[in-house]
Amino acid sequence: MIDAHAHLWLKQDGRVDGLPVYHIGGGLAQFGAVQKQMMPAYMDDGVNSAERFLANMNFAQVAGAAITQEYIDGNQDDYLRQVRSRYPDRIRVCSLYQEAPLQYDSLWMDGVKLCAGRFADQDMTHHEQAFAFAQQTGRYLSVDLADGDLQTASMREMIQQYPGVKIAIGHFGMATTRGWQEQIRLAQSPNVYVESGGITWLYNAEYYPYPSAVRAIREAAGICGMHKLMWGSDYPRTMTAITYRMSWDFVDKSPELTPEEKQMFLHGNAVAFYGFDHLPEMPYVHHMAE
Repeated sequence: MIDAHAHLWLKQDGRVDGLPVYHIGGGLAQFGAVQKQMMPAYMDDGVNSAERFLANMNFAQVAGAAITQEYIDGNQDDYLRQVRSRYPDRIRVCSLYQEAPLQYDSLWMDGVKLCAGRFADQDMTHHEQAFAFAQQTGRYLSVDLADGDLQTASMREMIQQYPGVKIAIGHFGMATTRGWQEQIRLAQSPNVYVESGGITWLYNAEYYPYPSAVRAIREAAGICGMHKLMWGSDYPRTMTAITYRMSWDFVDKSPELTPEEKQMFLHGNAVAFYGFDHLPEMPYVHHMAE
């Protein structure tokens, strides 16, 4: 498996709605005006490290992962630069675009993350510099759009202007919101894919094995083709409700998808998009409950 949407940080130092986000102990975070369990409780020091993630990946038979970013975690560029250097065969990383001129001292990142749904200016045509940078440097864009179709028109305009830039639309188009299919339709363009990071969060009220999430995957495949869809976990946030393995095996166990479709969704499409070429074999590890 390849995870197309995960997060890492040594220290959470972000903002939401203009208020701070920071760890307060036991995986609990001050999330603006409220407190939320942002990590599994056993991450009691607030450290969401690459080494902890790789241990989860190894146990869950996940060979590679693409690390994205979010304003609510704070800019993690410095740490992710180190992670990419340490684990080049298994990890891809994004730098964080923050609605300011892009300035990089080296091209250490594989892609650029656009938290578009949180932009102060949500017109995607006003963020052309990120698309131009990706085209000039051969990097991909990871884009989380606002709910439904609020940004799809301006996003489609940028896709048409930059047809050579690889783009991954995140959070499966916010599949539980009205108009989500318009985000999936963006992937009808050859250079655009969709990843499912957070889909177990979107369907959390239904819970495992998420039959409605599988139906959403089937519907999306009917819109843009299964070859454009990639699995993502949204680790570690979704691990407050399920195990890491559960974030993908509900797809693997579903009778609604063929073996070929599962292979594309869980592995093949992400290999093509992120350019993994030295992934290790991931043997099954027996656990103590067996």
